[in-house]
Amino acid sequence: MANKLISEMGLPRSMANVFIARNIVTAKDALSLSEFELMEVLDVGLEEVTRAVAHISEISCPPYQTALSLLEQRNQNEYLAGHLPTRLKGLDAALFGGIPFGVVTELVGPAGIGKTQFCLKLALLASLPTSYGGLGGRVIYVDVESKFSSKRMIEMGLSSFPEIFHMEGLAQEMAGRILVLQPASLSEFTESLQHIKVSLLQHNVKLLIIDSMAALASGEYGLAPPKHHPLGWHISFIKSLAECYRIPVVVTNQVRSQSRDEASRYLFQEQSRAETIEDPPNFNSHLVAALGIHWAHAVTIRLVLEFRSDMLQ
Repeated sequence: MANKLISEMGLPRSMANVFIARNIVTAKDALSLSEFELMEVLDVGLEEVTRAVAHISEISCPPYQTALSLLEQRNQNEYLAGHLPTRLKGLDAALFGGIPFGVVTELVGPAGIGKTQFCLKLALLASLPTSYGGLGGRVIYVDVESKFSSKRMIEMGLSSFPEIFHMEGLAQEMAGRILVLQPASLSEFTESLQHIKVSLLQHNVKLLIIDSMAALASGEYGLAPPKHHPLGWHISFIKSLAECYRIPVVVTNQVRSQSRDEASRYLFQEQSRAETIEDPPNFNSHLVAALGIHWAHAVTIRLVLEFRSDMLQ
């Protein structure tokens, strides 16, 4: 609405012509100046400027919504709610059915722990026909670090669903449903988001995976959270895709070493009773999710993958 033309806003013709003559063409141009600046530029009185600004603001601003109307919209979409089962009984039970539709789920863990393998499995499950418990749709897989392996995915399919993957042509059909995007930079990923939005409508997409978000930012900013988060706009856009199209969105995140002042804020593991906040070196884990606290508040569900020494014995 900020780019709406002054000439289309229903201002008196004489006033609209004055704006256009001074090269103030859009609502953004007009509202970027104070009333006194507009008086000077347009060479008109305060009363006229005040009326014009009020009219432009009313036309260009999005309409208000009440909390009640938002609740009613939410309830109307409840029939579209659902989950993508992971086929891991404990995890599905904890998530009340699997990866939920309509929200952003994040996988956090160190390199080599299996985040990409988990994403491949989810892509496989989403592409399975509904008659076999899948979503029967397409998957958009944003492969930032070139870790996507179609060979590995087929191997997982043969191991997990041999009765399906030995059917003639089914493996090829499922592989054809997975659309892989490999952006080379954050700016390239930014440009691709609008195309992803269109694809969600055109290609019956049932799952969006981004592996990994941290890699997109680290290429330009490093893993330490910057003062102004480079992914602030992106996560808002991605959350809107999840909610509007009622699909599960899965993103992966890396880990980094925590600083002393972060010890009490970002711990993955609980502190034992014998340990105190004043003694950070004694914590069980010194790793925290990359991208910082602002990103952490943006995701809906965070699944932390950790190595357990007692599981190796």
